[in-house]
Amino acid sequence: MSLGEFLRARRARLQPQDVGLGPGVRHRRVAGLRREELAPLAGLSVGYYTRLEQGQSPNVSDEVLDALARALRLDDDERAHLHRLARVVRSRPPVGPELLRPGIRRMVESFTEVPAWAVGRRADVLAWNRLAHALFTPHLDFDAPEREPRPNFARMDFLDPRSRELYVDWESKALDDIAYLQVSLGKFPGDEGLRALVDELTAGSAEFRAMWARHPVSNCASISRGYRHPGLGVVTLTAELLRTPDDEGQGVVLFQPEPGSEEPLRRLLRQG
Repeated sequence: MSLGEFLRARRARLQPQDVGLGPGVRHRRVAGLRREELAPLAGLSVGYYTRLEQGQSPNVSDEVLDALARALRLDDDERAHLHRLARVVRSRPPVGPELLRPGIRRMVESFTEVPAWAVGRRADVLAWNRLAHALFTPHLDFDAPEREPRPNFARMDFLDPRSRELYVDWESKALDDIAYLQVSLGKFPGDEGLRALVDELTAGSAEFRAMWARHPVSNCASISRGYRHPGLGVVTLTAELLRTPDDEGQGVVLFQPEPGSEEPLRRLLRQG
């Protein structure tokens, strides 16, 4: 995703009345604000804003980006993503293969009462503990993250019907997957493996294509959702994403039940 694509997607999300403008033209050819309506809100000329959307102004300043973020009513995650995309215009350094530090793997394995896994910038599952495997992917070999291709939660959610049945609200999970990939591409534009994954999902899933065009952006730091398990019924867990300090796009996810609702996970542990 380019800076121009993101600006167009967020411009289309706003209506004139959202920013205190009158309805203007009665019949609009495109959804949302027109360029000539948005540019003055950010203190920009229409010509300069048009060049931004067309990728013809690579040296946009932080002040201009902040003004655009305010005009577009971006949240904190979207504002940060806007700045990352602007930097991408200037530089796309190559990214090497993704390796998980042994200490992170041992940390994931040390969690014995809640599901946990390590994820990479490409949405690969780099390691998981016994409980995460039993709850989310019992049909896969437990040692699958050790081999290529690794399990990939975005690929599974869009292309594997078993994953679709896992979630009480599949569409919400799918949008979170796309938001995760959007942020990763903004941080690591030179990762060819990440771009290949997006191309694969774009070709293989009409739902992915439609959702990707909406450009959802989120750091997915804390999300609660319901999961279906054939032996446990519906289990509600909050996923907490803990980023690794070196910020290589990796993180550890802990899936925690609400206080007082730990018994289903304990039953799963006993079954294992």
